[in-house]
Amino acid sequence: MRVSTGRRSLLHTSSLYGVTKNGIFRHILRTEPFRALGVSRVPRNFLSDWLARPSLRDGSFGACAHRMAAGGHFGRGGGTGFGRGSSMALGMEWLLRPWKELLPGLTTRALQRQYRYRCHHGPPHRAKRLVLSQLFQPLNLREDNVAGLESKPDDLTCKSQRLMIQAGLIHPSSPGCYYYMPYTVRAMEKLVKVIDQEMQAIGGQKLNMPSLSSAELWRTSGRWDLMGKELFRLADRHSKEYCLGPTHEETIADLIASQANLSYKQLPLLLYQITRKFRDEPKPRFGLLRSREFYMKDMYTFDTCEEAAHRTYSLVCEAYCNVFNSLGFRFVKVQADTGSIGGSMSHEFQLPASIGEDRLMICSNCSFSANVETINPDQTDCPVCKGKLSETKGIEVGHTFYLGTKYSSVFNVSFHTAQNKPVLAEMGCYGLGITRILAASVEVLSTEDSIRWPTLIAPYQVCLIPPKKGSREEMGVMLMDNLYDSIVEAVPQIKGEAVLDDRTHLTIGKRLKDANRLGYPYVIIAGKKVFDNPPEFEVWNQNTGEIMFLTKEGVIDLLSKVQVP
Repeated sequence: MRVSTGRRSLLHTSSLYGVTKNGIFRHILRTEPFRALGVSRVPRNFLSDWLARPSLRDGSFGACAHRMAAGGHFGRGGGTGFGRGSSMALGMEWLLRPWKELLPGLTTRALQRQYRYRCHHGPPHRAKRLVLSQLFQPLNLREDNVAGLESKPDDLTCKSQRLMIQAGLIHPSSPGCYYYMPYTVRAMEKLVKVIDQEMQAIGGQKLNMPSLSSAELWRTSGRWDLMGKELFRLADRHSKEYCLGPTHEETIADLIASQANLSYKQLPLLLYQITRKFRDEPKPRFGLLRSREFYMKDMYTFDTCEEAAHRTYSLVCEAYCNVFNSLGFRFVKVQADTGSIGGSMSHEFQLPASIGEDRLMICSNCSFSANVETINPDQTDCPVCKGKLSETKGIEVGHTFYLGTKYSSVFNVSFHTAQNKPVLAEMGCYGLGITRILAASVEVLSTEDSIRWPTLIAPYQVCLIPPKKGSREEMGVMLMDNLYDSIVEAVPQIKGEAVLDDRTHLTIGKRLKDANRLGYPYVIIAGKKVFDNPPEFEVWNQNTGEIMFLTKEGVIDLLSKVQVP
Protein backbone atom coordinates (compact mmCIF):
# COMPACT_ATOMS: atom_id res chain seq x y z
CA MET A 1 0.00 0.00 0.00
CA ARG A 2 1.41 3.43 -0.98
CA VAL A 3 0.01 6.53 0.61
CA SER A 4 0.06 10.11 -0.70
CA THR A 5 -1.36 13.22 0.92
CA GLY A 6 -2.43 14.56 -2.48
CA ARG A 7 -3.38 18.25 -2.50
CA ARG A 8 -4.23 18.29 1.17
CA SER A 9 -1.12 19.14 3.14
CA LEU A 10 -0.12 17.12 6.15
CA LEU A 11 -0.44 20.18 8.37
CA HIS A 12 -3.97 20.86 7.08
CA THR A 13 -5.00 17.24 7.55
CA SER A 14 -3.58 17.19 11.04
CA SER A 15 -5.45 20.36 11.97
CA LEU A 16 -8.75 18.69 11.03
CA TYR A 17 -8.11 15.96 13.54
CA GLY A 18 -6.76 18.10 16.37
CA VAL A 19 -3.06 17.63 15.70
CA THR A 20 -1.12 20.88 16.12
CA LYS A 21 2.09 21.94 14.43
CA ASN A 22 3.81 21.94 17.83
CA GLY A 23 2.60 18.40 18.33
CA ILE A 24 4.24 17.38 15.06
CA PHE A 25 7.48 19.07 16.16
CA ARG A 26 7.40 17.38 19.55
CA HIS A 27 7.00 14.00 17.92
CA ILE A 28 9.86 14.60 15.51
CA LEU A 29 12.10 15.42 18.45
CA ARG A 30 11.31 12.01 19.92
CA THR A 31 12.36 10.11 16.79
CA GLU A 32 15.65 8.22 16.87
CA PRO A 33 17.52 10.36 14.28
CA PHE A 34 17.10 13.54 16.27
CA ARG A 35 17.80 11.85 19.61
CA ALA A 36 21.02 10.43 18.12
CA LEU A 37 22.03 13.86 16.88
CA GLY A 38 21.39 15.49 20.23
CA VAL A 39 19.04 18.03 18.62
CA SER A 40 16.91 19.88 21.16
CA ARG A 41 14.98 21.96 18.63
CA VAL A 42 13.60 21.02 15.20
CA PRO A 43 14.99 23.18 12.37
CA ARG A 44 12.49 25.80 11.33
CA ASN A 45 11.98 24.54 7.78
CA PHE A 46 11.97 20.83 8.54
CA LEU A 47 8.33 20.19 7.62
CA SER A 48 8.34 22.40 4.51
CA ASP A 49 11.42 20.56 3.25
CA TRP A 50 9.76 17.23 4.00
CA LEU A 51 6.51 18.16 2.27
CA ALA A 52 8.39 19.41 -0.79
CA ARG A 53 9.77 15.92 -1.46
CA PRO A 54 7.07 13.51 -2.68
CA SER A 55 9.61 10.72 -2.84
CA LEU A 56 10.12 11.12 0.89
CA ARG A 57 6.46 11.72 1.63
CA ASP A 58 5.07 8.73 -0.22
CA GLY A 59 5.78 5.15 0.67
CA SER A 60 4.60 2.07 2.43
CA PHE A 61 3.91 2.82 6.07
CA GLY A 62 4.40 -0.75 7.17
CA ALA A 63 2.48 -1.24 10.39
CA CYS A 64 0.04 1.56 9.40
CA ALA A 65 -0.89 0.09 6.02
CA HIS A 66 -3.81 -1.96 7.35
CA ARG A 67 -5.39 1.14 8.90
CA MET A 68 -5.09 3.13 5.64
CA ALA A 69 -6.49 0.23 3.63
CA ALA A 70 -9.52 0.21 5.93
CA GLY A 71 -10.11 3.89 5.22
CA GLY A 72 -8.66 5.01 8.50
CA HIS A 73 -7.12 8.40 9.11
CA PHE A 74 -3.89 9.39 10.80
CA GLY A 75 -4.64 10.44 14.33
CA ARG A 76 -7.91 8.44 14.61
CA GLY A 77 -8.57 5.10 16.20
CA GLY A 78 -5.02 4.15 17.17
CA GLY A 79 -4.53 7.23 19.25
CA THR A 80 -4.92 10.99 19.16
CA GLY A 81 -2.53 13.13 17.15
CA PHE A 82 1.13 12.14 17.46
CA GLY A 83 0.79 10.48 20.81
CA ARG A 84 2.94 7.43 21.51
CA GLY A 85 1.43 4.37 19.84
CA SER A 86 -0.77 6.28 17.39
CA SER A 87 -0.89 5.27 13.75
CA MET A 88 0.50 8.64 12.72
CA ALA A 89 3.34 8.24 15.19
CA LEU A 90 4.09 4.76 13.85
CA GLY A 91 4.00 6.09 10.31
CA MET A 92 6.40 8.93 11.05
CA GLU A 93 8.68 6.60 13.00
CA TRP A 94 8.79 4.31 9.99
CA LEU A 95 9.41 7.16 7.58
CA LEU A 96 12.41 8.47 9.53
CA ARG A 97 13.84 5.08 10.48
CA PRO A 98 16.25 4.86 7.50
CA TRP A 99 17.65 8.27 8.46
CA LYS A 100 21.11 7.54 7.16
CA GLU A 101 19.81 7.95 3.62
CA LEU A 102 16.79 10.22 4.07
CA LEU A 103 17.93 12.84 6.53
CA PRO A 104 20.64 14.52 4.42
CA GLY A 105 18.12 15.32 1.71
CA LEU A 106 15.28 15.80 4.13
CA THR A 107 16.64 18.77 6.05
CA THR A 108 19.60 20.08 4.08
CA ARG A 109 18.64 23.75 3.85
CA ALA A 110 17.35 24.04 7.39
CA LEU A 111 20.27 22.20 8.95
CA GLN A 112 22.79 24.26 7.00
CA ARG A 113 21.25 27.43 8.37
CA GLN A 114 21.09 26.00 11.88
CA TYR A 115 24.67 24.69 11.63
CA ARG A 116 26.04 28.10 10.63
CA TYR A 117 24.21 29.70 13.52
CA ARG A 118 25.27 27.04 16.03
CA CYS A 119 28.92 27.19 14.92
CA HIS A 120 29.12 30.88 15.77
CA HIS A 121 26.71 31.13 18.69
CA GLY A 122 26.40 27.60 20.07
CA PRO A 123 23.18 26.11 21.35
CA PRO A 124 21.16 27.97 23.99
CA HIS A 125 22.77 28.25 27.43
CA ARG A 126 26.17 27.05 26.17
CA ALA A 127 29.44 28.89 25.65
CA LYS A 128 30.27 30.24 22.22
CA ARG A 129 32.18 27.77 20.10
CA LEU A 130 35.72 28.55 18.99
CA VAL A 131 35.57 28.37 15.19
CA LEU A 132 38.52 28.58 12.81
CA SER A 133 36.88 31.06 10.44
CA GLN A 134 36.87 33.66 13.23
CA LEU A 135 40.55 33.25 14.18
CA PHE A 136 43.20 35.58 12.79
CA GLN A 137 45.56 33.00 11.39
CA PRO A 138 46.74 33.75 7.83
CA LEU A 139 48.06 30.67 6.06
CA ASN A 140 50.84 31.14 3.49
CA LEU A 141 50.75 27.63 2.15
CA ARG A 142 52.68 28.07 -1.10
CA GLU A 143 56.45 27.85 -0.94
CA ASP A 144 56.95 30.82 -3.31
CA ASN A 145 54.69 32.98 -1.12
CA VAL A 146 56.76 32.11 1.93
CA ALA A 147 60.07 32.88 0.24
CA GLY A 148 58.75 36.26 -0.84
CA LEU A 149 57.96 37.29 2.73
CA GLU A 150 61.59 37.46 3.78
CA SER A 151 63.84 40.16 2.33
CA LYS A 152 65.75 37.54 0.34
CA PRO A 153 64.77 33.98 -0.63
CA ASP A 154 68.11 32.80 0.76
CA ASP A 155 67.00 34.02 4.21
CA LEU A 156 64.83 30.90 4.58
CA THR A 157 67.63 28.88 6.07
CA CYS A 158 65.97 26.37 8.40
CA LYS A 159 62.89 24.19 8.78
CA SER A 160 61.37 26.01 11.75
CA GLN A 161 61.57 29.38 10.01
CA ARG A 162 59.93 28.04 6.84
CA LEU A 163 57.18 26.13 8.64
CA MET A 164 56.32 28.94 11.04
CA ILE A 165 56.04 31.51 8.25
CA GLN A 166 54.18 29.06 6.03
CA ALA A 167 51.63 28.33 8.77
CA GLY A 168 51.23 32.02 9.56
CA LEU A 169 52.64 31.63 13.07
CA ILE A 170 55.07 34.51 12.53
CA HIS A 171 55.25 37.25 9.94
CA PRO A 172 58.47 39.13 9.03
CA SER A 173 58.50 42.83 9.91
CA SER A 174 62.12 43.81 9.29
CA PRO A 175 65.37 41.82 9.35
CA GLY A 176 65.44 39.92 12.64
CA CYS A 177 62.04 41.21 13.81
CA TYR A 178 58.70 39.40 13.55
CA TYR A 179 55.05 39.75 14.30
CA TYR A 180 54.02 36.95 16.66
CA MET A 181 50.59 35.82 15.49
CA PRO A 182 47.85 34.66 17.92
CA TYR A 183 48.71 30.95 17.71
CA THR A 184 52.34 31.70 18.58
CA VAL A 185 51.35 34.00 21.44
CA ARG A 186 49.18 31.22 22.89
CA ALA A 187 52.11 28.77 22.74
CA MET A 188 54.42 31.36 24.29
CA GLU A 189 51.98 32.11 27.13
CA LYS A 190 51.73 28.40 27.91
CA LEU A 191 55.52 28.09 27.94
CA VAL A 192 55.69 31.06 30.31
CA LYS A 193 53.25 29.27 32.65
CA VAL A 194 55.45 26.17 32.65
CA ILE A 195 58.52 28.26 33.45
CA ASP A 196 56.70 30.31 36.10
CA GLN A 197 55.68 27.12 37.88
CA GLU A 198 59.26 25.85 38.03
CA MET A 199 60.82 29.19 38.98
CA GLN A 200 58.31 29.84 41.74
CA ALA A 201 58.67 26.26 43.02
CA ILE A 202 62.28 27.08 43.96
CA GLY A 203 61.39 30.45 45.51
CA GLY A 204 61.63 32.70 42.46
CA GLN A 205 59.83 36.05 42.56
CA LYS A 206 58.74 37.73 39.35
CA LEU A 207 59.38 41.39 38.61
CA ASN A 208 59.78 43.64 35.58
CA MET A 209 62.73 45.90 34.82
CA PRO A 210 63.02 48.73 32.29
CA SER A 211 64.03 47.86 28.74
CA LEU A 212 65.86 51.18 28.53
CA SER A 213 69.07 50.93 30.51
CA SER A 214 71.26 53.89 31.34
CA ALA A 215 74.67 54.00 29.67
CA GLU A 216 76.06 55.10 33.02
CA LEU A 217 75.31 51.69 34.53
CA TRP A 218 76.98 49.88 31.65
CA ARG A 219 80.03 52.12 31.82
CA THR A 220 80.28 51.37 35.54
CA SER A 221 80.48 47.63 34.84
CA GLY A 222 82.82 48.18 31.88
CA ARG A 223 80.45 46.52 29.40
CA TRP A 224 79.43 49.66 27.48
CA ASP A 225 82.58 49.31 25.41
CA LEU A 226 82.99 45.52 25.82
CA MET A 227 79.64 44.73 24.19
CA GLY A 228 80.57 46.68 21.09
CA LYS A 229 78.03 46.86 18.30
CA GLU A 230 75.70 44.26 19.81
CA LEU A 231 74.05 46.96 21.93
CA PHE A 232 71.21 48.98 20.46
CA ARG A 233 72.24 52.47 21.59
CA LEU A 234 70.20 55.66 21.62
CA ALA A 235 70.10 59.11 23.16
CA ASP A 236 67.13 61.11 24.43
CA ARG A 237 66.42 64.76 23.68
CA HIS A 238 68.76 65.75 26.51
CA SER A 239 71.61 63.75 24.93
CA LYS A 240 71.49 61.22 27.75
CA GLU A 241 72.61 57.83 26.43
CA TYR A 242 70.79 54.56 26.85
CA CYS A 243 70.75 51.06 25.44
CA LEU A 244 67.97 48.56 24.86
CA GLY A 245 68.86 45.84 27.32
CA PRO A 246 70.00 42.47 25.94
CA THR A 247 70.45 41.41 29.59
CA HIS A 248 70.00 43.08 32.98
CA GLU A 249 72.92 42.33 35.33
CA GLU A 250 73.71 46.03 35.79
CA THR A 251 70.09 46.99 36.27
CA ILE A 252 69.30 44.36 38.91
CA ALA A 253 72.56 45.06 40.75
CA ASP A 254 71.71 48.74 40.89
CA LEU A 255 68.22 47.91 42.22
CA ILE A 256 69.44 45.63 45.02
CA ALA A 257 72.26 48.03 45.94
CA SER A 258 69.63 50.68 46.57
CA GLN A 259 68.11 48.52 49.34
CA ALA A 260 70.31 49.70 52.18
CA ASN A 261 68.73 47.52 54.84
CA LEU A 262 68.99 44.14 53.07
CA SER A 263 69.42 41.44 55.73
CA TYR A 264 70.97 37.99 55.54
CA LYS A 265 67.55 36.70 56.60
CA GLN A 266 66.15 37.76 53.20
CA LEU A 267 68.66 35.66 51.29
CA PRO A 268 68.77 33.71 49.08
CA LEU A 269 66.91 36.12 46.85
CA LEU A 270 65.79 34.82 43.45
CA LEU A 271 64.33 37.48 41.16
CA TYR A 272 63.34 36.93 37.55
CA GLN A 273 61.51 38.53 34.66
CA ILE A 274 60.19 37.49 31.24
CA THR A 275 60.50 40.40 28.84
CA ARG A 276 61.60 41.48 25.38
CA LYS A 277 65.33 41.70 24.81
CA PHE A 278 67.28 43.38 22.03
CA ARG A 279 70.55 42.50 20.34
CA ASP A 280 71.95 44.10 17.19
CA GLU A 281 72.77 40.89 15.35
CA PRO A 282 75.07 41.54 12.38
CA LYS A 283 73.19 38.95 10.31
CA PRO A 284 69.86 37.77 11.76
CA ARG A 285 68.94 34.31 10.50
CA PHE A 286 67.02 31.14 11.27
CA GLY A 287 63.81 33.01 12.09
CA LEU A 288 63.23 33.13 15.85
CA LEU A 289 66.43 31.18 16.54
CA ARG A 290 68.61 34.24 16.00
CA SER A 291 66.69 37.51 15.85
CA ARG A 292 67.24 41.09 16.94
CA GLU A 293 64.19 41.24 19.18
CA PHE A 294 63.20 38.27 21.31
CA TYR A 295 61.69 37.15 24.61
CA MET A 296 63.85 35.81 27.40
CA LYS A 297 63.47 34.67 30.99
CA ASP A 298 66.36 36.05 33.01
CA MET A 299 66.79 35.26 36.71
CA TYR A 300 69.26 36.90 39.12
CA THR A 301 70.14 35.36 42.48
CA PHE A 302 71.80 36.74 45.61
CA ASP A 303 73.32 34.55 48.33
CA THR A 304 75.24 35.00 51.55
CA CYS A 305 78.30 32.95 50.63
CA GLU A 306 79.90 30.96 47.82
CA GLU A 307 78.65 27.63 49.17
CA ALA A 308 75.07 28.88 49.32
CA ALA A 309 75.40 30.37 45.83
CA HIS A 310 76.49 26.97 44.47
CA ARG A 311 73.44 25.35 46.05
CA THR A 312 71.21 27.93 44.40
CA TYR A 313 73.03 27.36 41.10
CA SER A 314 72.31 23.63 41.27
CA LEU A 315 68.71 24.31 42.25
CA VAL A 316 68.09 26.52 39.21
CA CYS A 317 69.81 24.05 36.88
CA GLU A 318 67.54 21.29 38.21
CA ALA A 319 64.50 23.51 37.56
CA TYR A 320 65.72 24.02 33.98
CA CYS A 321 65.96 20.27 33.54
CA ASN A 322 62.37 19.97 34.80
CA VAL A 323 61.20 22.50 32.21
CA PHE A 324 62.83 20.65 29.32
CA ASN A 325 61.73 17.24 30.56
CA SER A 326 58.12 18.41 30.83
CA LEU A 327 58.32 19.54 27.20
CA GLY A 328 59.65 16.14 26.16
CA PHE A 329 62.97 17.45 24.84
CA ARG A 330 66.14 15.45 24.41
CA PHE A 331 68.66 17.95 25.74
CA VAL A 332 72.19 18.05 27.02
CA LYS A 333 73.77 20.27 29.69
CA VAL A 334 77.31 21.28 28.68
CA GLN A 335 80.03 23.33 30.30
CA ALA A 336 80.31 26.67 28.56
CA ASP A 337 82.34 29.84 28.24
CA THR A 338 81.27 32.78 30.41
CA GLY A 339 81.72 35.25 27.55
CA SER A 340 80.86 38.91 28.01
CA ILE A 341 78.64 38.25 31.04
CA GLY A 342 81.55 36.94 33.08
CA GLY A 343 81.79 34.81 36.18
CA SER A 344 83.72 31.68 37.08
CA MET A 345 81.29 28.91 36.03
CA SER A 346 78.79 28.53 33.21
CA HIS A 347 76.60 25.86 31.60
CA GLU A 348 74.48 25.77 28.47
CA PHE A 349 71.36 23.72 27.85
CA GLN A 350 71.47 22.51 24.25
CA LEU A 351 69.01 20.74 21.94
CA PRO A 352 71.01 18.59 19.50
CA ALA A 353 70.11 19.65 15.95
CA SER A 354 71.87 19.77 12.60
CA ILE A 355 70.96 23.46 12.22
CA GLY A 356 72.62 24.30 15.57
CA GLU A 357 75.37 26.90 15.62
CA ASP A 358 77.22 25.50 18.65
CA ARG A 359 79.69 22.63 18.39
CA LEU A 360 79.42 20.23 21.31
CA MET A 361 81.83 17.56 22.48
CA ILE A 362 80.12 14.69 24.32
CA CYS A 363 81.66 11.66 25.99
CA SER A 364 79.86 8.35 25.51
CA ASN A 365 81.46 6.80 28.63
CA CYS A 366 80.66 9.44 31.26
CA SER A 367 78.56 12.52 31.81
CA PHE A 368 81.16 14.95 30.47
CA SER A 369 79.94 17.34 27.78
CA ALA A 370 81.24 20.73 26.76
CA ASN A 371 80.96 23.46 24.22
CA VAL A 372 84.02 23.22 22.01
CA GLU A 373 84.84 26.83 23.05
CA THR A 374 85.89 25.56 26.49
CA ILE A 375 88.33 22.84 25.37
CA ASN A 376 91.01 22.30 22.81
CA PRO A 377 89.12 21.89 19.50
CA ASP A 378 91.56 19.18 18.46
CA GLN A 379 91.04 17.20 21.65
CA THR A 380 89.48 13.78 21.04
CA ASP A 381 89.79 12.20 24.51
CA CYS A 382 87.56 13.05 27.43
CA PRO A 383 89.54 14.93 30.14
CA VAL A 384 87.57 13.08 32.86
CA CYS A 385 87.62 9.40 31.87
CA LYS A 386 89.84 9.44 28.75
CA GLY A 387 86.93 8.05 26.74
CA LYS A 388 86.37 9.09 23.16
CA LEU A 389 84.63 12.41 22.50
CA SER A 390 82.10 12.75 19.71
CA GLU A 391 81.04 16.02 18.15
CA THR A 392 77.49 17.18 17.49
CA LYS A 393 75.72 20.47 16.87
CA GLY A 394 73.20 22.06 19.21
CA ILE A 395 70.73 24.92 19.63
CA GLU A 396 71.33 26.81 22.88
CA VAL A 397 68.03 27.29 24.72
CA GLY A 398 69.30 28.04 28.23
CA HIS A 399 72.42 29.44 29.89
CA THR A 400 73.48 29.68 33.56
CA PHE A 401 76.30 31.71 35.14
CA TYR A 402 77.87 31.79 38.58
CA LEU A 403 78.96 35.43 38.84
CA GLY A 404 80.45 35.56 42.33
CA THR A 405 81.03 39.22 43.26
CA LYS A 406 81.77 40.47 39.72
CA TYR A 407 78.80 42.87 39.76
CA SER A 408 78.11 43.14 43.48
CA SER A 409 81.60 44.56 44.06
CA VAL A 410 81.17 47.19 41.37
CA PHE A 411 77.67 48.30 42.46
CA ASN A 412 78.17 47.58 46.18
CA VAL A 413 75.40 44.98 46.41
CA SER A 414 75.67 44.02 50.05
CA PHE A 415 73.64 42.62 52.92
CA HIS A 416 73.96 42.82 56.69
CA THR A 417 75.07 39.76 58.66
CA ALA A 418 73.80 38.70 62.08
CA GLN A 419 76.54 40.92 63.50
CA ASN A 420 75.19 43.82 61.38
CA LYS A 421 78.29 43.87 59.18
CA PRO A 422 77.94 44.63 55.44
CA VAL A 423 79.07 41.77 53.19
CA LEU A 424 79.03 41.57 49.40
CA ALA A 425 76.36 39.23 48.01
CA GLU A 426 77.26 36.30 45.80
CA MET A 427 75.39 36.55 42.49
CA GLY A 428 74.24 34.24 39.72
CA CYS A 429 72.30 34.83 36.52
CA TYR A 430 70.24 32.37 34.50
CA GLY A 431 68.62 32.75 31.08
CA LEU A 432 66.01 30.84 29.08
CA GLY A 433 65.25 31.88 25.51
CA ILE A 434 61.45 31.87 25.36
CA THR A 435 61.01 32.47 21.63
CA ARG A 436 64.08 30.39 20.86
CA ILE A 437 62.57 27.43 22.74
CA LEU A 438 59.41 27.76 20.61
CA ALA A 439 61.39 27.77 17.37
CA ALA A 440 63.75 25.04 18.53
CA SER A 441 60.85 22.78 19.45
CA VAL A 442 59.44 23.18 15.93
CA GLU A 443 62.90 22.57 14.49
CA VAL A 444 63.62 19.31 16.34
CA LEU A 445 60.11 17.80 16.55
CA SER A 446 58.49 18.63 13.20
CA THR A 447 58.49 16.82 9.88
CA GLU A 448 59.45 18.63 6.70
CA ASP A 449 55.88 19.74 6.00
CA SER A 450 54.01 19.51 9.33
CA ILE A 451 54.57 21.27 12.64
CA ARG A 452 54.76 19.23 15.82
CA TRP A 453 54.57 21.04 19.14
CA PRO A 454 55.35 19.71 22.60
CA THR A 455 51.80 18.79 23.65
CA LEU A 456 52.01 20.90 26.79
CA ILE A 457 52.49 24.17 24.88
CA ALA A 458 50.57 23.52 21.65
CA PRO A 459 48.49 26.63 20.82
CA TYR A 460 45.31 24.51 20.78
CA GLN A 461 44.97 20.88 21.80
CA VAL A 462 42.17 19.73 19.48
CA CYS A 463 40.85 20.51 16.01
CA LEU A 464 37.43 19.13 15.05
CA ILE A 465 36.70 18.73 11.33
CA PRO A 466 33.05 18.23 10.29
CA PRO A 467 32.10 16.92 6.82
CA LYS A 468 32.13 19.04 3.69
CA LYS A 469 28.94 20.89 2.83
CA GLY A 470 26.94 18.96 0.28
CA SER A 471 28.70 15.65 0.93
CA ARG A 472 26.88 12.44 1.78
CA GLU A 473 28.12 12.73 5.35
CA GLU A 474 26.86 16.29 5.80
CA MET A 475 24.53 15.34 8.64
CA GLY A 476 27.68 14.56 10.63
CA VAL A 477 27.98 18.29 11.34
CA MET A 478 25.29 17.97 13.99
CA LEU A 479 27.08 15.04 15.58
CA MET A 480 30.29 17.06 15.58
CA ASP A 481 28.44 19.95 17.24
CA ASN A 482 27.22 17.60 19.90
CA LEU A 483 30.72 16.14 20.38
CA TYR A 484 32.27 19.62 20.72
CA ASP A 485 29.78 20.62 23.41
CA SER A 486 30.20 17.31 25.23
CA ILE A 487 34.00 17.64 25.25
CA VAL A 488 34.10 21.14 26.72
CA GLU A 489 31.49 20.23 29.32
CA ALA A 490 33.06 16.92 30.37
CA VAL A 491 36.76 17.90 30.14
CA PRO A 492 37.24 21.32 31.81
CA GLN A 493 40.88 21.71 30.77
CA ILE A 494 39.90 21.47 27.09
CA LYS A 495 37.57 24.47 27.29
CA GLY A 496 39.23 27.11 25.13
CA GLU A 497 41.57 24.47 23.68
CA ALA A 498 39.27 23.00 21.00
CA VAL A 499 38.89 24.61 17.56
CA LEU A 500 36.02 23.74 15.23
CA ASP A 501 37.11 24.02 11.59
CA ASP A 502 33.85 25.37 10.17
CA ARG A 503 35.23 25.94 6.65
CA THR A 504 32.82 23.32 5.31
CA HIS A 505 33.27 24.58 1.75
CA LEU A 506 36.65 22.80 1.85
CA THR A 507 37.15 19.05 1.74
CA ILE A 508 38.11 17.15 4.85
CA GLY A 509 41.50 16.37 3.25
CA LYS A 510 42.30 20.03 2.68
CA ARG A 511 41.40 20.96 6.25
CA LEU A 512 43.34 18.00 7.63
CA LYS A 513 46.41 19.22 5.74
CA ASP A 514 46.01 22.68 7.28
CA ALA A 515 45.61 21.10 10.73
CA ASN A 516 48.88 19.21 10.20
CA ARG A 517 50.67 22.42 9.31
CA LEU A 518 49.45 24.16 12.47
CA GLY A 519 50.36 21.24 14.74
CA TYR A 520 47.23 20.41 16.75
CA PRO A 521 48.13 17.38 18.90
CA TYR A 522 44.69 15.84 18.20
CA VAL A 523 42.51 16.10 15.10
CA ILE A 524 38.98 14.66 15.18
CA ILE A 525 37.16 13.98 11.90
CA ALA A 526 33.47 13.24 11.33
CA GLY A 527 33.79 10.67 8.54
CA LYS A 528 31.65 7.80 7.31
CA LYS A 529 31.74 5.99 10.64
CA VAL A 530 29.69 8.70 12.34
CA PHE A 531 26.64 6.91 10.87
CA ASP A 532 27.52 3.65 12.59
CA ASN A 533 25.63 2.58 15.67
CA PRO A 534 27.06 3.92 17.91
CA PRO A 535 28.70 6.75 15.93
CA GLU A 536 32.50 6.65 15.77
CA PHE A 537 34.90 9.53 15.09
CA GLU A 538 38.27 9.34 13.39
CA VAL A 539 40.91 10.61 15.84
CA TRP A 540 44.45 11.45 14.74
CA ASN A 541 47.22 11.68 17.32
CA GLN A 542 49.54 13.95 15.37
CA ASN A 543 52.58 13.46 17.59
CA THR A 544 52.54 9.64 17.40
CA GLY A 545 50.91 9.18 13.99
CA GLU A 546 48.26 6.90 15.51
CA ILE A 547 44.73 6.86 14.02
CA MET A 548 41.86 5.67 16.20
CA PHE A 549 38.11 5.27 15.74
CA LEU A 550 36.39 6.22 18.98
CA THR A 551 32.87 6.80 20.21
CA LYS A 552 31.99 10.08 21.87
CA GLU A 553 32.73 8.51 25.24
CA GLY A 554 36.07 7.24 23.95
CA VAL A 555 37.04 10.69 22.68
CA ILE A 556 36.17 12.27 26.02
CA ASP A 557 38.19 9.64 27.89
CA LEU A 558 41.21 10.25 25.62
CA LEU A 559 41.12 14.03 26.00
CA SER A 560 40.62 13.83 29.75
CA LYS A 561 44.26 12.71 29.97
CA VAL A 562 45.56 15.82 28.17
CA GLN A 563 47.58 18.19 30.36
CA VAL A 564 47.35 21.94 29.92
CA PRO A 565 49.53 24.35 31.96
